[in-house]
Amino acid sequence: MEMIRLEGVTYAYPGRPPVFNAIDFSLSEGQRLGILGPNGAGKSTLFQLCLGLLHPQEGKVYARGRLCQGEKDFRPLRRELGYLFQDPDDQLFCLTVAEDVAFGPLNLGKGRQEAQRLVAQTLASLGMADYGGRLTYQLSGGEKRLVSLATVLAMEPKALLLDEPSTGLDSERAAIMEEMLDRSSLSWAMVSHDLGLLERTCHTILRLENGNLKT
Repeated sequence: MEMIRLEGVTYAYPGRPPVFNAIDFSLSEGQRLGILGPNGAGKSTLFQLCLGLLHPQEGKVYARGRLCQGEKDFRPLRRELGYLFQDPDDQLFCLTVAEDVAFGPLNLGKGRQEAQRLVAQTLASLGMADYGGRLTYQLSGGEKRLVSLATVLAMEPKALLLDEPSTGLDSERAAIMEEMLDRSSLSWAMVSHDLGLLERTCHTILRLENGNLKT
């Protein structure tokens, strides 16, 4: 079943030519999509349109087959579709790692004990079991990237939108992330400049060029 569909979507930032002109895109349960494209092609914009963080000038966005026309229509989708931002500093805002990872589950109504369990489980899955007490502003760029992913995974989504998930990771951390994804039952769309990563983790790879997606 389709989780998200963009149908004939056109979007332009103010005073600039359209990033997309009648683009179509969808992510279904069980899919693992990779998206390649040059800087400025609109890869991050595509994900933000999917989640209602940006709104198209033309076209329609559907979540689970239902037309999304306002903020209230996107809220249920955001519980199922976790978004890893390109910049970890856009995702981390608490003092410690444990507080950041617990924020999502607590905001979804989980009890503190359950949230703590999810924090421990998620950090361990990323090889960061001893990071809970670390101060987020003291982390390296790669560490921030993995903690950002942990904040998404702790909310137990059904699918992911991953914007450059391997940026800043050394080979060991990147391998841990890939292994965790491979073990999971999650679906995802992943943006990356790393063709090898996309080939190893995705079933289908699309190219975003001149506002169009091509196989």
